[in-house]
Amino acid sequence: MKPLQISPETAVKLAEQLGVPLEHLMHMPQHILLQKIAELAKNSASESGEGDKK
Repeated sequence: MKPLQISPETAVKLAEQLGVPLEHLMHMPQHILLQKIAELAKNSASESGEGDKK
């Protein structure tokens, strides 16, 4: 399996946001990582939308 093609800064930020160790993130299959990034984006969008309603 090919390593992820992301910068070190991006890897650190993603590991923090996903709550996983950096080593796990770097060995995570790409399709799973993309799914988790999509979940983060969805949660972020819903939080932004809730703030606008109040």
